[in-house]
Amino acid sequence: MTLFSLIVALLIEQLRPLPARFVDVPLTAFSRFLEDRFNDGESRHGAVAWWVAVIGACFGSALVFFLLWHLHPLFGILFNVLVLYLTMGFRQVSHFFTDIQLALRMGELPRARQLIGEWRGRRHESSSSSEVARLAIEEALVASHRNVFGVAFWFILMPGPSGAVLYRLARFFDEKWGRRDGDPDFGDFGQFAGKAFAALDWLPVRLTAAAFSIVGDFEDGVYCWRAQANQWKDKASGILLASGGGALGVRLGMPIHESEEVVERPEMGVGDEADADFMQSTIGLIWRTLVLVMLLLALLGVAGWVGS
Repeated sequence: MTLFSLIVALLIEQLRPLPARFVDVPLTAFSRFLEDRFNDGESRHGAVAWWVAVIGACFGSALVFFLLWHLHPLFGILFNVLVLYLTMGFRQVSHFFTDIQLALRMGELPRARQLIGEWRGRRHESSSSSEVARLAIEEALVASHRNVFGVAFWFILMPGPSGAVLYRLARFFDEKWGRRDGDPDFGDFGQFAGKAFAALDWLPVRLTAAAFSIVGDFEDGVYCWRAQANQWKDKASGILLASGGGALGVRLGMPIHESEEVVERPEMGVGDEADADFMQSTIGLIWRTLVLVMLLLALLGVAGWVGS
């Protein structure tokens, strides 16, 4: 059932990607509602708001699933597929990657710069073609984990679709609250959200990095992970970029031109300069990782069936 739900949800998402605003708009309104009622600048009130929202949604989704499953198993499976469709959403951002790759192949660097700027929410008018490709690969590696593999991990681990709901909401509140830690107008309200997502993502991000290495260049993937990941500001992203860059044989990180300034960043990965060809290799790496996950799920299902 788990494998079937994931496959169907991924197929639907590939054929009919859900606009990001369809989920983000109501979640943003919900987060503001919680802020208005809980935020007095203290971390403990941020923790209360997080628990109320996330655990309430997880319990509710699990309850609906079991009620539907009791009516008929097909209803429970359809509910799983619906929730996964709402919580995954890699195709919501992959169009940026595809359009940037096409622009670079066509020699349309200004267009590629515009697209990477829209994707990242920053300006990159002075970026070279290699910088644009590098940034696009970085965004794709992180997005594939947070929109697919992280969601899938918690979906597999918890009953019904509650794990997918847990991860998606935790990531959302980390983006909305956790990353505002230190903002004097926001106070310490987001501290718990940041710590909670880091804890929930600790194991999934390492499993994704291991999968990147297995389906790519294993030796370089593991070496870069161990030698470079700690240099990145965001440790979780550093693990994904180092292992992904090593697995692909491409250099990521490094200084970039951003908003008319040069931003210094450590080097991630190893090998050649990024270009449109490496962007194509990134697509292959992500798909191979997805196939590996599905195969492992299938083997676990067969082992459980044989054991019973």
